[in-house]
Amino acid sequence: MGAELRASGPPQRSSTVFDAGRITDALRAAGPPLLFGLRLWASVCLALYVAFWLELDNAFWAGTSAAIVCQPHLGASLRKGWYRLIGTVIGAVAVVVLTACFPQDRAPFLIGLALWGAGCALVSTLLKNFAAYSAALAGYTVAIIASDQLGATGGPNGQAFMLAVYRASEICIGIVSAGVVLAGTDFGSARRRLGTLFAAISSKITSLYAGTLAVAGANFDDTQEVRRELLRRVIALDPVIDEAFGESSQLRYHSPVLQTAVEGLLAALASWRAVAVHLRSLTADRARQDADAVLGAMPEELRSAPEQGDPGSGPGAGPSRWIADPTGLRRICEAAVGRLIAMPASVPSLRLLADQTAEVLAGISRALNGLALLVDDPARPVPWGSRVRLRVPDILPSLVNAARAFVTIGAAELFWIVTEWPDGAQAIAFAAIVVILLAPRADLAYAAAMTSMVGISLAAALAAIIQFAVLPGLETFAAFSVAIGLVLVPAGAGVAQPWQTATFTAIASLGFIPLLAPTNQMSYDTIQFYNSAFGIIVGAGAGALSFRLMPPLSPAFRTRRLLALTLRDLRRLATRPIPRAPDDWEGRMYGRLSVLPDEAQPLQRSQLLAAMSVGTEIIRLRRIVRRMHLGSELDVALDAMAQGDSGIATARLARLDQALAAHPGAAALRARAGILAIAEALTQHASYFDARAPG
Repeated sequence: MGAELRASGPPQRSSTVFDAGRITDALRAAGPPLLFGLRLWASVCLALYVAFWLELDNAFWAGTSAAIVCQPHLGASLRKGWYRLIGTVIGAVAVVVLTACFPQDRAPFLIGLALWGAGCALVSTLLKNFAAYSAALAGYTVAIIASDQLGATGGPNGQAFMLAVYRASEICIGIVSAGVVLAGTDFGSARRRLGTLFAAISSKITSLYAGTLAVAGANFDDTQEVRRELLRRVIALDPVIDEAFGESSQLRYHSPVLQTAVEGLLAALASWRAVAVHLRSLTADRARQDADAVLGAMPEELRSAPEQGDPGSGPGAGPSRWIADPTGLRRICEAAVGRLIAMPASVPSLRLLADQTAEVLAGISRALNGLALLVDDPARPVPWGSRVRLRVPDILPSLVNAARAFVTIGAAELFWIVTEWPDGAQAIAFAAIVVILLAPRADLAYAAAMTSMVGISLAAALAAIIQFAVLPGLETFAAFSVAIGLVLVPAGAGVAQPWQTATFTAIASLGFIPLLAPTNQMSYDTIQFYNSAFGIIVGAGAGALSFRLMPPLSPAFRTRRLLALTLRDLRRLATRPIPRAPDDWEGRMYGRLSVLPDEAQPLQRSQLLAAMSVGTEIIRLRRIVRRMHLGSELDVALDAMAQGDSGIATARLARLDQALAAHPGAAALRARAGILAIAEALTQHASYFDARAPG
């Protein structure tokens, strides 16, 4: 018996310690979400207090705006608040103009309302991040204000201007209240997080690229998946950049620098792919010889970089080294680019490797320029980059979203008129909110809409409990604040954690406060409450149903369209006058890479990168060969490529290569390297380049 007790004792104590450790970890993990829940609750209470003090009629819109603006990160909250303000003003002006155009005409007013919602859905799909949210808000703000001024069967009542002023004032109060609370309790970390991400991605690209040269391309299959994951990480930088803009006016002023930094990382990945493809096409001895020659020109500081910022032992050890001295590393990159461009080469193969490696390091240099801005390096970053341009990768998804918004809002309006439902206007407003706000989510929109409807339904139940079981016994604003905190604090904590975020967001922002509808003189009318709740749920359900009846374009279809549009643009580039610089072409390709669905196959991603590289090489090659009076020979080859015959194009490029071989000098050799890069891409992806492109 004693032996049994001794044997069973230690595991029991170990289990107790283990459980205590798990509890400690759980409490530590719950701290940040709970803190955000308190911030959200404080923001809503402050907004409602100010709105009550000003005796605004619909003070709950101030609290709703504060809840919507609140985000777990300070930069996201401030950025969203700013864009919400812009969208609100645009929507308020639009509804006033719409009412002025059709003061007594119900049908044109409602058609105009549906058209405005469709236009905002289109624009929100074209834009990104918080700019897209602003466009969506401009659309459903018109529906919200219109719902306040429409009668039982529709038609403006002439109060649009004052309603717009009141609604804009309430929303501004909510935005300012949330900004005050968040700025006073959160110092922001987006800039630091963004700098860490830039350093980690840049160091990993350079170290793995050096690894590709070190093994002479023998790791091609392994690096394909690595490049795909790095491409996803680069694309994911965009929303973090937007958050950093919300925290720093300096970063907003230098926004082209960060945009150029992202494009530099994409260019480095494209050149890495070209080098890997070329090394695989060479014999083992030739690949080793050329790779060693190029690797010797790469700085030692860029050859090794542990992923997690480990101090390491080498001079280029880890992302921490990149964060500590980005300007110094940028100068090292620029010097290496100069050496690689000037490197003597006797064959096109070596010239291609040297030039593409220079492109990799030039892209990393642009990323380091952005990193220097983020870490506030005393040596100010070079102001690279121009004004950010809006590029449309594919207009079709935007048109589909616009058509869905128009049909959904129009159907809700028609149903309201036919049934004469007193709360139909509120259903129209929430149908517009769901169908416009979630349109940019593409194939995820239906699931998000259904989750939001579940959250709104739960919010209705919670609002009913608070309004009819708790609030009647309370008399002070402090007690009222504690009562709504019973819902807002847990819901806010749910927003800040990764599980069922959309449900908690719907409870905290879209459902609870609008349904509770707190006023200075509370009304406890159960019939009015349930009618209002039913209208909101029906509107949200109609918005969700619209994504099922008119589904977004599938990821596979969107991927095929992006590839087809890229092929069409490449063929036009091959036959039209030479662009002044490859920037416009590369920018268009970067835009398409950024919207390529996650479900795209590795081959399709490789095809898009190959098309981008071919287009860039065509622009450079045409400039060189025209100076040597060989433009007609190149045009013949490019005409064959534009007609979808890569075999003939490759043969004609080979004849052009022979003609260039008779011309001495670095320019001719560089042109031959460009021909080699184009020919290898055409050979590797012949089925893609020979496909039929849309007209």
